[in-house]
Amino acid sequence: MVSSNHAHKKPLDIVVKMGLGVFVSSFALIWGGMYLTKPDRSIPPYTVGAQRGSLVAVHVPRDTSDEQVEKLLRRFQRVGHTSRDFGAMKMYPTTPGNPEGRYRSIVILVFSDEGWTEPAVLEQYERGDQETIKAAQRAMRGYYRLEGEEEEGVIGPLLQNGEDFTDARILFKGLVTDPLPVEMGSTERGISLSPL
Repeated sequence: MVSSNHAHKKPLDIVVKMGLGVFVSSFALIWGGMYLTKPDRSIPPYTVGAQRGSLVAVHVPRDTSDEQVEKLLRRFQRVGHTSRDFGAMKMYPTTPGNPEGRYRSIVILVFSDEGWTEPAVLEQYERGDQETIKAAQRAMRGYYRLEGEEEEGVIGPLLQNGEDFTDARILFKGLVTDPLPVEMGSTERGISLSPL
């Protein structure tokens, strides 16, 4: 004989079920959003300070190492080789309306002093003010240049001695159709929508 203590459990009310569903769904949405927008830690945090046409000035924190700057330049290289969509890197189209692409030409200057990424300074640089250009080259941490199918990545201040860059180190120089180095393949995670 069945004990009366084992009475049938009453099913959950529909309002309780809906409340639990909303509760669980909210946590799933929050977790999914955090996962999809999490910062990309494989490159240093950076901000686009100013952009004039195809010239872009980028700021990284002062304590950013040369190795981290190199990772950032390599990421620009990978974008140049694959999607060529620097919009994902928070940069406006540099050649809008060009039938061959919105980023046919781009020069990204990397600085750790955000004063060099001010719009007025970038405007002087673009105009060809020699004092500004020389001072900027001394302060520069590196740059990435893409012109048509040719690209170049350089790290270090561009201290000029005649025509030679004495403290700069060329990371890569060639065509975007050249294969990427093996170490840049599948080991790096995908491009994040957040540059932070």
